[in-house]
Amino acid sequence: MSMTFNRKLPIPKEIKEMYPLSDEIKAVKAERDREIADVLTGKSKKFILIIGPCSADNEDSVMDYINRLAKVNEQVKDKLVIIPRIYTGKPRTNGMGYKGMLHQPDPAKPEDMLEGIIKIRELHARAIKETHLTCADEMLYTENYRYLSDLLSYVAIGARSVEDQQHRLVASGMECPVGMKNPTSGTLSVMFNSIQAAQAKHTFIYRGWEVVSDGNPLAHAILRGAQNKHGQTIPNYHFEDLKLCADLYAEKGLQNPAIIVDTNHSNSGKQYLEQIRIAKEVLHSMRHSPDDVGKMVKGLMIESYIEDGAQKIEEGVYGKSITDPCLGWEKSEKLILEIANSL
Repeated sequence: MSMTFNRKLPIPKEIKEMYPLSDEIKAVKAERDREIADVLTGKSKKFILIIGPCSADNEDSVMDYINRLAKVNEQVKDKLVIIPRIYTGKPRTNGMGYKGMLHQPDPAKPEDMLEGIIKIRELHARAIKETHLTCADEMLYTENYRYLSDLLSYVAIGARSVEDQQHRLVASGMECPVGMKNPTSGTLSVMFNSIQAAQAKHTFIYRGWEVVSDGNPLAHAILRGAQNKHGQTIPNYHFEDLKLCADLYAEKGLQNPAIIVDTNHSNSGKQYLEQIRIAKEVLHSMRHSPDDVGKMVKGLMIESYIEDGAQKIEEGVYGKSITDPCLGWEKSEKLILEIANSL
């Protein structure tokens, strides 16, 4: 009935000083940040594709995957802004199971948070250095965001965190775009309240400091589907859902209205192959109504890895998810090219 304090961890400033970024990485990130911001503000007509493993579980296979993405990116960069997913903290519905590389750099070994902090920083930096693609991560824990704040070009707030006051306040002080998912209930008003809070200025306590945030004008919506009281999944990627979200945006008067559609989770019922169909349906809806839905939907989020599906940790298949099932590489590559060709 208590907590054991094992050791005091270095603060983010100390970790950043121990593992500094090169001028090359800083320059790549600055350029990528501008490119992504231009899409969300409407200055660019490119389409965002946030794609990658459900969770970053192995550095070698994650880097293999991102290097493959970088090659495809060369074919589509005139139409797409590809943001690889390096999700290093994994939310668990019941609190049990693998919680991500932050907790366990090696899923087969015991948890080691200090090693995890170092490893996730090194992985994000390596991805930028090798591929010139800056990546996305989920802010599962608000106090840990600063360990990666100089590396990330996109942050997602999950369905279980979007109602939390601290997540909203920290999002208001981020220097990169932040996507606010609709909650598991699917209530869009909760998501829009989160966006409004993230776009506003706040004074609050963070990591033992009194801080003042400037507000994040690039906070926006992610539609990920919902779940009803019977545990049944309810999608919200159909045309009517996108139109409703666009109409609500118009009513709210928020800055830089934008929608990213998550093609997995409750939108697919975790049937990962459905992501292909869902992506194509969203693109069709955009073409059907170019003046509102077409302008409002700025991108897609897809869970993808080297091998189709998912596995248990002990199975040890290279490049196969140990959390939610993902779309395999061959199907993913084909889908990326089809998305680009349809724009």
